[in-house]
Amino acid sequence: MRCFSRFACIDWSGAVGEFPSGLALASIGHEGAPELIGPDKRWSRQAILEWLLECADAQEDILIGLDLSFGFPFLDHGSFFPEWDDSPADARALWALIDQICADDRHLAANSFLAHSEARRHFRHSKGDVGDLFEGGIGRLREVERHQRATRQANSWSCFNLVGAGQVGKSSLTGMRMMHRLDGRISIWPFDPIPESGPVIIEIYTTMAARAAGLPANTSKIRDAATLAKALALFGADAPTLLHRLDDHATDALLTAAWMRNASQHAALWMPELLTPEIAQREGWTFGVL
Repeated sequence: MRCFSRFACIDWSGAVGEFPSGLALASIGHEGAPELIGPDKRWSRQAILEWLLECADAQEDILIGLDLSFGFPFLDHGSFFPEWDDSPADARALWALIDQICADDRHLAANSFLAHSEARRHFRHSKGDVGDLFEGGIGRLREVERHQRATRQANSWSCFNLVGAGQVGKSSLTGMRMMHRLDGRISIWPFDPIPESGPVIIEIYTTMAARAAGLPANTSKIRDAATLAKALALFGADAPTLLHRLDDHATDALLTAAWMRNASQHAALWMPELLTPEIAQREGWTFGVL
């Protein structure tokens, strides 16, 4: 198990446009308070990608959590997209396919993938537009999502569902485009072994940090400084003295960065019992789920 010098959380967004309001980035060192990192205006997905590449070039000793799914369900049917001859064999091939199909989509968007004649069959696009291969209920789940829901560690949604405030499909698709462009530049757990130096990326779920801080599931979003300070104190972190934004995306990033600092020291979280080599390469895993 490796000890990192710094920890960062990126609250990601799949929203339309160059500067989605949901993007936020926070970091924390071994001591003190987490801080928001950001340009004068809002982050863009491209700017986040460039920040990550700068971390790679500098070989920063930093653990970076991304709030998105790194893969789609595969093990339940032995395929990401049953009935599609070009369905990829593993997560890296999935990232490449999405980026290839969306090459003309600006701002790392993924609209072209969702419009693709084969891909669109697997998604619930809206209440009145449901692909013929979208499975009922909440949709197909990865093994980590199935396990975390069964054990009540978290309550993730299916990446194939694009409806509702809690949907994660669009953010995951845009994130996978970025992952493809980072591949080979930054180690990505659990697809890669943890290197002795340099940055490492993990998949995180910010609600897990909120629950670990004692926030109830129905009020896991923080929008005031007092609640944020109280939650950070439970992770041994000071409250930020200056915040240029206090929305739930910013507080998610701040709180989760502090949670990551503590959670990364628990060896068991790096070696979940159910995380097989096949799951690691095809579906990935959410850090913190045992």
